[in-house]
Amino acid sequence: MILTTAIAPKTLTAQELHNIDAYWRAANYLSVGQIYLLDNPLLREPLKLEHIKPRLLGHWGTTPGLNFIYAHLNRAIKIHDLNAIYVAGPGHGGPGIVGNTYLEGTYSEFYPNISQDVEGMKRLFKQFSFPGGIPSHVAPETPGSIHEGGELGYSLLHAYGAVFDNPDLFVCCVIGDGEAETGALATSWHSNKFLNPVRDGAVLPILHLNGYKIANPTVLARISEEELKSLLIGYGYKPYFVEGDDPEILHQQMAETFDAIIREIKAIQYDARTNGFSKRPQYPMIVLKTPKGWTGPKVVDGIPIEGTFRAHQVPLAELATKPEHIKLLEDWMKSYKPEELFDENGRLIEELAELAPKGDRRMGANPHANGGLLLKDLKLPNFQDYAVKVPKPGTIKAEATRIMGQFLRDVMKRNLDSQNFRIMSPDENNSNRWNAILEVTNRVSTAEILPTDDHIATDGRVMEVLSEHMCQGWLEGYLLTGRHGFFSCYEAFIHVIDSMFNQHAKWLKVTHQIPWRKQIASLNYLLTSHVWQQDHNGFSHQDPGFIDHVVNKKADVIRVYFPPDANTLLSVTDHCLRSRNYVNLIIAGKQPELQWLDIDAASKHCEAGLGIWDWASNDQGVEPDVVMACAGDVPTLETLAAVDFLRQHFPNLKIRVVNVVDLMTLQPFSEHPHGLSDRDFDSIFTSNKPIVFAFHGYPLLIHRLTYRRTNHHNLHVRGYKEEGTTTTPFDMVVLNELDRFHLAQDVIDRVPQLQGIGAHEKQLLKNKLIDHKQYIAEHGEDMPEIRNWQWRY
Repeated sequence: MILTTAIAPKTLTAQELHNIDAYWRAANYLSVGQIYLLDNPLLREPLKLEHIKPRLLGHWGTTPGLNFIYAHLNRAIKIHDLNAIYVAGPGHGGPGIVGNTYLEGTYSEFYPNISQDVEGMKRLFKQFSFPGGIPSHVAPETPGSIHEGGELGYSLLHAYGAVFDNPDLFVCCVIGDGEAETGALATSWHSNKFLNPVRDGAVLPILHLNGYKIANPTVLARISEEELKSLLIGYGYKPYFVEGDDPEILHQQMAETFDAIIREIKAIQYDARTNGFSKRPQYPMIVLKTPKGWTGPKVVDGIPIEGTFRAHQVPLAELATKPEHIKLLEDWMKSYKPEELFDENGRLIEELAELAPKGDRRMGANPHANGGLLLKDLKLPNFQDYAVKVPKPGTIKAEATRIMGQFLRDVMKRNLDSQNFRIMSPDENNSNRWNAILEVTNRVSTAEILPTDDHIATDGRVMEVLSEHMCQGWLEGYLLTGRHGFFSCYEAFIHVIDSMFNQHAKWLKVTHQIPWRKQIASLNYLLTSHVWQQDHNGFSHQDPGFIDHVVNKKADVIRVYFPPDANTLLSVTDHCLRSRNYVNLIIAGKQPELQWLDIDAASKHCEAGLGIWDWASNDQGVEPDVVMACAGDVPTLETLAAVDFLRQHFPNLKIRVVNVVDLMTLQPFSEHPHGLSDRDFDSIFTSNKPIVFAFHGYPLLIHRLTYRRTNHHNLHVRGYKEEGTTTTPFDMVVLNELDRFHLAQDVIDRVPQLQGIGAHEKQLLKNKLIDHKQYIAEHGEDMPEIRNWQWRY
């Protein structure tokens, strides 16, 4: 019932209350229909088993709450002229968001066969969680979505990423109370310490407390309201509580709360944009407490359903064996009074259709949720202007990522006015040698800033926080709404976001088959402080396995690069910033290293993806006796040092040196668009000569990429074999037998003409390894001949 008072007029008039409740009922009806029905969409004949799907899939429990919020956000958009999108965090709330975009008309615009009539409603119902249809969660196929609902924990990060540099955007982010238990979401609350109301939009977090996960109560639903309020205030929010199960009361409360909150947010933004930023504001949020499975069956076979974990998925799941449940389903669906909601043709009646916003203000049609519509190219400097001068290969040293940082500094500078480029790093920007970026911008923080802090300001564009989850989630939200960015991370710890990468790569893969989804900027990673340069931090910091994880994804999504020096890194960086709809993984060291190619040679080498280094080879005009291949900066160094040894001791040995920048060129063209044809691969690697391949990561990956090649049986790969400790840089490669001495031994063992004459050289190589161990044990650093090695001419 509606509570009345003589002194407090209701936010909603009686008619407005009736209409918004009817709209909510329509969304609930469509949600239940999607879970259950194959036919008879408006129940205009008695419900029968043949009208029901044989396999009942989907999740009802969270959906009515999502629908309730959507209806009220529609009202708020119209009243307050909001430019808003909706992020649905609760896992499988797909039927609700699909149903709402159908009601507002956007779904039928993107999918004309799902028309707003009886036949279209039938198709809408059938396709849900059905072969050839759509998933049960909010997915790329869902208009208005930037957030994959299949995995929990990232919704609030995506929401904040979307509003950074989007001053007019309002993101309503619904967080399930189960989702709130995840580590990523628990730290996401701190995103408000990076939000600047002068230039950023606003996020309205709505913590939806419906009490249960799949089978257990949720933590936040089982603590007192006082404790929960204290927790949220401690995170820096001003929580508003809306709770109950009486729809009429809750509609009034929700409308009043939305109006109050939006006024607060607009006041915060107006003050900051008029008077400048002075202090981090306390942004409002909502805690919505409703029963799980609200408005669904309350009791089935004497067992409570609504308000319990049993409402999580499909409340009535035994229709084929319990015919009486068909009547329960029919009564449930008819309780929404579809005859009052849809006309004879199955279209939402005009009075209710008018409640939805119009045009791009509809959340399913908002261009921010299809960021490629808004994407503008970066203004890029000429990367060749940052080149390291390399008079001869292997004679000078430079820090590759420091040079990259100088290029990115000017990328940042050229795009400051556009406000469409940000850098993410988990407290590692300077450690990874991107210091130069701080010459043109600062690290951002809207928390307290002390005079002793270094390059921290409220308007910075470098986002550093000691959470890989936050960096990844922010960047995803930023990219999905039409901007650009780069993420640098220590190689070993990028694994923290393995699962987040999975979801983004899957999102991109699916969008390739959705014509209306426009291409977004690529997700660019720099992994540095890598396995071969973590000798000082020890075994825990030594892991190149993210490469294998990335390569598992579809070929039309992923790219993996191993630039061996600064100039190739510049070329790769420029390419990645221009690319679209990929995940680009770059692995490059940050320590001073020998430089191999001048900028012209580097550009050509990167364009090809791999190639023969003529200056390091001596097989011109003849067949090589051995191919020595390498991918990665340290493997390249060790390969060339091994070649140097072999050429000194076996001057007649014909060696071909092949360097791989683009890892995916190793795959056949039939499996990856960057792959070499079999003819070209055989031309470079030969069809019958031994190949010794020094690889940055785990050796098995190279075998996996090349197993179909003609000469795979002659391929011997050395790489990381899970050996490490706190030691010297060269000892790291020795421990994993990737060093120059082991590589040279491999050649002696595999080239037939050397097997009879190479015994003395093998003994020399073994003695070198003994010398190395003795030297580092006494001196704590590598031998001078290792530290000072250069390419010989």
